[in-house]
Amino acid sequence: MAEHLLTDAQMRDFIVNGYVTVTTALPAQFHDAIYEKTVAVFDKEGNPGNNLVPRIPAIQKVLDDANVKGALTSLLGPDYYMQPHRHPHYNPPSSKGQGMHQDGGKRWSHHTRRLLVFYYPQDTPVALGPTGVVPMSHYYSTREGAHISPEQPICGKAGTVAFANYDLWHRAMPNQSDKKRYMMKFLYARMSEPQAPTWANQETEWANIPIDEVCNPVEHQEMFKHLWQWHLGPENGNSHARPSASLSTLIAALDGDAESTGLQAAYALGNFGEEALPALMGCLHNGSELMRRNACYALNAVGTPAVDVLRDALTDSREHVRDNAAEALGDLGTKAESAVPALVDILADDSASVRAHAIEALGTTSQGHSDAVPGLTKALSDDNDGVRRNAVFAIARIGEHAADAVEGLQNVLFDANRYVRGDAVHALYRIGTPAAKSVLLRYLETTRWCPLTTRNSSF
Repeated sequence: MAEHLLTDAQMRDFIVNGYVTVTTALPAQFHDAIYEKTVAVFDKEGNPGNNLVPRIPAIQKVLDDANVKGALTSLLGPDYYMQPHRHPHYNPPSSKGQGMHQDGGKRWSHHTRRLLVFYYPQDTPVALGPTGVVPMSHYYSTREGAHISPEQPICGKAGTVAFANYDLWHRAMPNQSDKKRYMMKFLYARMSEPQAPTWANQETEWANIPIDEVCNPVEHQEMFKHLWQWHLGPENGNSHARPSASLSTLIAALDGDAESTGLQAAYALGNFGEEALPALMGCLHNGSELMRRNACYALNAVGTPAVDVLRDALTDSREHVRDNAAEALGDLGTKAESAVPALVDILADDSASVRAHAIEALGTTSQGHSDAVPGLTKALSDDNDGVRRNAVFAIARIGEHAADAVEGLQNVLFDANRYVRGDAVHALYRIGTPAAKSVLLRYLETTRWCPLTTRNSSF
């Protein structure tokens, strides 16, 4: 397995640019067969959407390829999870392509907890309309990200698989050929917070890679360094080299006209440590949305010393303060474990957004014990779809410590939301007790889907 993991150089490239590609070891004939099967399914039945894998089961061999598994393990850890959403993208001949967009966006975190995975079953040169991506744009939540660097096409031979940060700006480029272009998109998630490197790591220090001044401004090295250290795990905490700019100057820059300037200031502020906390919490209380988002990046860069002030903010009378504090604590992950009781206390908040972010936070902060499980189980019956989805996913992340949630998960296996159902299956799998397995097997027997059954072959 080790020889299939990403190298330090590939991890650095991913951290900076937001994507990396590998090629499967499967033969060309395999990908040709996948392509032809895809054409047939589209022509006869239309887009299979989330049923892509059961409709074309051979695609699982791509996802099980050693190079693909090695990249997923490197980026998300060994217990990564393919979420229920997947979608085959069709780019027809002579298409004009798409506009640049994000699938994620406005999530106040830069950490690698979700990936887009793109599989190309045919040779994909520029003329065929590949996926175009904007390197380094995954750090941006505004349209500035769509233009932060020149667009790069993901080209390659059949069997190329690309791994992109969920927030990377991308699009289907124009298909200038007379051939149909397909790309199979999957959404993967990190289930456990990093504790140690999961790639073929040799170096612990962030090395400033050669910089293209247009694409990768040297000013963002502190941001890249933070992500590198996060992937290494908690034993490699941020080092604090005092910035040359003053604290007040950097605080003002969090609300500047250019998002790039705000990002640079946020990660520089992290190097002030505890000294920056009063000013950063002032931003969280009274700043614009952009300023608050940048302040959250800075608070995460400060690290553990920020936990107490964020925990105190959970009881603020203003909804946006509670909401932002819960989201920031969740992004701190296991560093914010001491805030778990306070996060549990706000699970009954009147705001669905606060409840959803508190639940999401419990999925990253309480992974080593069952303290949050009763509250999360109760949240499975919340009227809000987003709250229920976050609750199921948080329980899945807690995994073996969530044995008491089995009955609650059984009750949502036929939820009106398809993703609540799908994530509940994985939560039961990760819990893994005999009771969980019994519920899971019964559900799978009931919902078995036959890929050979079509309107032309019903039995």
